Amino acid sequence: MSSEAKERLERLLRELRLPNVRTGYEELARQAERETYSYEQYLLELCERECQERRTQRIGRLLRQSRLPPEKSLETFNLKRLPAKLARQVQSLREGSFVDRQENLLAFGKIGSGKTHLLCGLAQELVQQGRPAYFTTSSLLVQELLVAKRDLKLKAALKRLAKFEVLLIDDLGYVQQSREEMEVLFTLLADRYERGSVWLTSNLPFSKWESIFKDPMTTAAAIDRLVHHSVILELNLPSYRLEQAQKAKEKSA
Repeated sequence: MSSEAKERLERLLRELRLPNVRTGYEELARQAERETYSYEQYLLELCERECQERRTQRIGRLLRQSRLPPEKSLETFNLKRLPAKLARQVQSLREGSFVDRQENLLAFGKIGSGKTHLLCGLAQELVQQGRPAYFTTSSLLVQELLVAKRDLKLKAALKRLAKFEVLLIDDLGYVQQSREEMEVLFTLLADRYERGSVWLTSNLPFSKWESIFKDPMTTAAAIDRLVHHSVILELNLPSYRLEQAQKAKEKSA
């Protein structure tokens, strides 16, 4: 290929926004000559490399946007701690079809039982499939929503969160919050009802949620919206951190 033709080709590839084709077509052309690729095979390989690199970049971008703690994956979660029925349930959730149905995922259990780790691990699996997810604590979320409401930007904030297929809200009820804070949280739950999947972790059973939402009617309405289309995980497990501390103590004894 002449230098003029090469320059023109690279200009066109930049215009078409095919950076991986632009950086790899020459090397692949030499490989195609050695291995006698057909023109179609050569083109197919170029396109596959471009698409794979784009998928990799997109997943990396989604992981950064998700704010999921990278160390909390299913690979680092000890699934053997779970009862057999719950472990099978978790395995069935990995493929994510319940998110397509806008079903919620609610995890209950004592502090340290692994609720956050498990849901973060599942969320990372879905992000790897190209599904946008967002992780936040309930405390941080309500503060952000309050600021948005004060600045008359609550609608815009809800619209931004609606872009995520999965919204993972951690530690609901762990810190007691004001009625105003819970009102904006209820607004969010109502906005996502049957429109997006809400994932929650809580150490409080539904029977104690009135202490969260401060009002019987609001509490009932919040529970109704969450439970209507949902999967509930009961992690009736001892504290993982306590178990690790006890093991470390036994080893040092």
